[in-house]
Amino acid sequence: MKPSDALRTRLDALHGATRRFRVANPRVYGSVLHGTDGEGSDLDLLVDPTPETTLFDLGGLQVALEELLGVPVDVRTPGDLPARFRDAVLREARPL
Repeated sequence: MKPSDALRTRLDALHGATRRFRVANPRVYGSVLHGTDGEGSDLDLLVDPTPETTLFDLGGLQVALEELLGVPVDVRTPGDLPARFRDAVLREARPL
């Protein structure tokens, strides 16, 4: 299944997972945003940590979303993004 299809059908569940794992403002970027994702693509998800967010929350969110959506998921915070493309991702990322 393409990540964009999985996302479209499970968006409410994704929002529930982000609340459960204490992150905010989920945004999509990369191939799903550009409409170029295919079978085997991953879902690139950008989230904002809250004061309560731990590394366990970020890892748990990634695992939970991969199980929920059935596709690979890459969860990043703005601070996790490499400096060389951070600004571009922050400009293009779209809220879910």
